Amino acid sequence: MTSIEAVREHADLRASAAAFAGDRYTGLAGDWDREQTMLSGEERLALARTGFLGMGLPEEYGGGGATLVESLIVIEEIAKVSQIPAFAVFEANTGPARVVELFGTEEQKQRWLPRIIEGTATMAVAISEPHAGSAATDITTRGVIADGKVVINGQKRWTSGAGHAELYLVYLRLSDERGARSIGAVVVESDAPGLTFGNQERLMGFHGIGSADIFLDDVTVPVEDVLIPAGGFKDLFSTFSIERLGNATMSLAIGQACLDRSAAYVQERHQFGKPIAEFQLVQEALADMVIQVDAARLLIRRAAEGAGRGTPAPLEASIAKCFANEMAKKVSDLALQVHGGYGYAEEYGIERMVRDSHGWALGGGTPAIQRTRIVAEYLGRSFDQRR
Repeated sequence: MTSIEAVREHADLRASAAAFAGDRYTGLAGDWDREQTMLSGEERLALARTGFLGMGLPEEYGGGGATLVESLIVIEEIAKVSQIPAFAVFEANTGPARVVELFGTEEQKQRWLPRIIEGTATMAVAISEPHAGSAATDITTRGVIADGKVVINGQKRWTSGAGHAELYLVYLRLSDERGARSIGAVVVESDAPGLTFGNQERLMGFHGIGSADIFLDDVTVPVEDVLIPAGGFKDLFSTFSIERLGNATMSLAIGQACLDRSAAYVQERHQFGKPIAEFQLVQEALADMVIQVDAARLLIRRAAEGAGRGTPAPLEASIAKCFANEMAKKVSDLALQVHGGYGYAEEYGIERMVRDSHGWALGGGTPAIQRTRIVAEYLGRSFDQRR
């Protein structure tokens, strides 16, 4: 395919995703946020019928075999309208499903990927714990392997989709060794005995995505459900670069949506007898929004283009996430100021995007953590945060 053909295909894909999201979610986005409505099974199946769920997964399992760039285009267009359905596409293309694709056995891929692609199951990531957030290697959840089974005990926190997902990718220790050497991952079904959930968190944003604690009390799964054995944390860490670009794209969508709404508003809103677009300070704010959004898109695109269907370069992924997260907070705040009192009201949706922008900067490694990663990659060094 020539570069011109790729551009045309991407334009068609973007238009298709935008039309689908606009027609289906425009009238629902505000209500879903206000009522903290989780994506229904019916809506998930509707996404599956479009081919957007698992579009970046291999064709032999029912996926679309799309590139990372193509997956991110769809995530952005849906997230510009509503973050809730976009999160389902995000998880299926840049989240735990990619971990299964990259590191699962053939039997594991055949068992879990088609369910995700068909929309009959979602997979949530359970990594953070009450005393292990950014320091993922401090997790204490333990899995003991014996007699062909893994017995799991521990607690997970800040698990997006907890209590609603059908599958959980649980990061845990599979031996007594300290640090990363004993960390692996196991897939746990939602109906596993001993698996329970805490109350849904009342978060500032991310309404309708959901978050809750997970309690694992002697949860027993077959050893065949170990996705990554002990010592495989480095493999798992490599997939974070894919997730970071998905996260960055959700932030990009917030920035672009705020810019689009602000560009329309400043030409429609009149004060002192003329559109407020004619006031220099308003122009300055809008120009800053344009620059920030465009720069974020280019950084994400650079990392995704280099990845193809594989994993992005860690340095490029961390730069993109760090910049996009901070861009979304800046641009959504500028949009609120440009809209004045209307930006502070639910009806215009700006305040919702302000709230959601902070969530993406907290999830998947904060900008502060990304800065440490950026310097480590740039200098070719590893920094031990425990000292």
